[in-house]
Amino acid sequence: MTAQRIAQRKLVGFGTDLVVTDGDANYNTAALVAAIVQLNTANSAYSLIWQMTCPAQQILAFGAGTPSQQRNQGYLWYYNLDATANDFEDGNLRLIISNARSTRVRVVKEVNTQRLHTTDATSTTTATPTDINTMIALPEQVAFPKVGENSLLQLNFQTTIPGTTVSATNFSIPATVYQ
Repeated sequence: MTAQRIAQRKLVGFGTDLVVTDGDANYNTAALVAAIVQLNTANSAYSLIWQMTCPAQQILAFGAGTPSQQRNQGYLWYYNLDATANDFEDGNLRLIISNARSTRVRVVKEVNTQRLHTTDATSTTTATPTDINTMIALPEQVAFPKVGENSLLQLNFQTTIPGTTVSATNFSIPATVYQ
């Protein structure tokens, strides 16, 4: 009797964008995330501002596409806005992967948020970049492990240039989903 061979399933990834509403319950609205950023403005350490638990039967990685095909990779934007005073709160944003209990935490990318939005702070529309030539590319981060079910994708923020009062936080972060 010959042993039966079962072909290994090859996972195929597709690009998506993670937005505020993809976050877990305490991190899934622009107002909640803005309140967390505002609460930690005076804190010189990094603070968790957003978190998403990887759904069942999916594997996720920050970034999408490949740098060898420039227009086929994901582009990242982010802002903390005070629409009343027309200013931004800027600092350092860390993209982090973690296991479910946060005992293994890895920083995937750290970027200064001044490079992630426009210079026009009059509204959420004008703060959102639309020109791909001025945006920061985030290809799939293949040098880091992917996260599976119940693992966490997190954003940590450290304020370096405080705004008046953060009233809106918004972002779009490219990711690759395998299933």
